[in-house]
Amino acid sequence: MPAPENRLKQDLTAGRKSFGAWLNLGSGPVAEMAAGSGFDWCVIDGEHGPFDVTVIRDQLIALRAGGCDAVVRVPTDARWVIKQVLDLGAQSILVPMVDTAEQARAVVAATRYPPKGTRGVGASVARASGYGGYSDYTRTADQQIAVIVQVETREALRNIDAIAGVDGVDAVFIGPADLAADMGYLGQNTAPAVTEAIDQAIKRIHAAGKASGFIGMAPDNWAWAAARDVTFMAVTCDLVALANTLRHQAQQARETMGITSR
Repeated sequence: MPAPENRLKQDLTAGRKSFGAWLNLGSGPVAEMAAGSGFDWCVIDGEHGPFDVTVIRDQLIALRAGGCDAVVRVPTDARWVIKQVLDLGAQSILVPMVDTAEQARAVVAATRYPPKGTRGVGASVARASGYGGYSDYTRTADQQIAVIVQVETREALRNIDAIAGVDGVDAVFIGPADLAADMGYLGQNTAPAVTEAIDQAIKRIHAAGKASGFIGMAPDNWAWAAARDVTFMAVTCDLVALANTLRHQAQQARETMGITSR
């Protein structure tokens, strides 16, 4: 039996638009709720979320049970980290702070078995192979792994054509917060210079024949992305959605019941 088909990789390759949610709470039940909410995929944020490998695994299980594709953002491009996440069963990875084509090629290599890459061989005892049930996993896994790299610095912008041109990179995701900070606009993701840089980057990604990715949590962000044919769009985050709802409910209840602040 071969490795399972990766629907998200198929969408990225075909240039089909999709949208999803960011998961930062590290909760299996929240991942399960997100999976049943209508998103095409969810990103398990192993960079900024408080996750170890068991937390990532539990969210992968919840998303799969809900029929939602999963992407794992790894905390670093270290080969051993990528290996662990792939062995957990992730088929799509998001790698932060990729600044050069050489770095992108190393990331791709870390997702491929020898002789095409450098991924360690041990999935036969891991979830990725159905705990050994996918007898042809090691032979077929490479074709089903989606690699999404993040461009988040001025250096990466200078190298974006070469990064997008790396064979095996399926999509290039623009990280607006870190890019804005690196450009001297910390906390000003929508500064005109930042917006223009992102706009040009998306055009260059598409010119290279690759899918583009972006994140924005308001309707005007979604409209902006749609107008630029962004392929892979994150539209919300579990933590932000919960925090905003709690604040709104508390304020509304306080005002409605006439309770003064302590």
